[in-house]
Amino acid sequence: MKILANDGISQSGIDALEKGGFEVLNIKVAQNQLENYINENNVDAILVRSATQVRQELIEACPSLKLIGRGGVGLDNIDVEYAEDNGLQVINTPKASSGSVAELVFAHLFGMSRFLHSSNREMPLEGDSRFKELKKAYSEGIELRGKTIGIIGFGRIGQEVAKIAIGIGMNVLATDDQVTSAPITLEFFNGQKTTFVIDTVDKEELLKESDFITLHTPDQEDYIITATEFEKMKDGVGIINTARGGILHEVDLVNAIESGKVQFAGLDVFETEPTPAVQLLMNPEISLTPHIGAATKEAQDRIGVELANQIIALLKS
Repeated sequence: MKILANDGISQSGIDALEKGGFEVLNIKVAQNQLENYINENNVDAILVRSATQVRQELIEACPSLKLIGRGGVGLDNIDVEYAEDNGLQVINTPKASSGSVAELVFAHLFGMSRFLHSSNREMPLEGDSRFKELKKAYSEGIELRGKTIGIIGFGRIGQEVAKIAIGIGMNVLATDDQVTSAPITLEFFNGQKTTFVIDTVDKEELLKESDFITLHTPDQEDYIITATEFEKMKDGVGIINTARGGILHEVDLVNAIESGKVQFAGLDVFETEPTPAVQLLMNPEISLTPHIGAATKEAQDRIGVELANQIIALLKS
């Protein structure tokens, strides 16, 4: 059986699949050439991340496909219902990258709270000539310890964010339409564990009480953060979005930054990927990453192995 890893797969995943008797085609085929490639090579399964779209037209045109795998959590680039209605297996890896995304949240938070994103631009240019001025400019950072972080969406990733926040000494508020409470277990280097139970609150309370707000919801039909929500937040709040573009109204965010309501934002996802709005890219109060939340070496290894194990179980049974 042939597996097309169109958005790539780790070597550990390739090794596991080949050991299981599969041929792995680890190449990138352009979206408009996928149909021909799949049919010409009689591909049994296609593995994607966020770049490749697997829509009804492609599924319908490729009768050899038996399985679609998504390396990551979201499935919004796959027509899941149509695929499953037509007998295809659809799988993803919801656990593998949760910790990686959570760590990126705090990379943005730590960087913005101490002006690292700006200092790292200015020091190479003027560090030797304006050292004292820069020191003064960047000496009013804030600490995360003792602050309140609001987590909108309390699934796997949101709960991983809570673990780090508790470890830092932050107060955690979380809201979720489905989750009413969750046990948060911190595991330490020496094998010890301790568990906290966090009860979720309503969104209004979270918006009002949080010093920082981070978004971890699935793809939505509409925005969950707009000017209306910004008005309910504390002055000087920090916003992080590593979830999905299109859940945070970007124009309203820029306006909130300009008014001082939002002190800073960290964005890993954008409404217009892969061409984010210039107003975001040039804003000095926004820390930017190019949708790399799940893209750590460790997470990619876990994703590859998890996909391989699922494929072997489903297609070899």
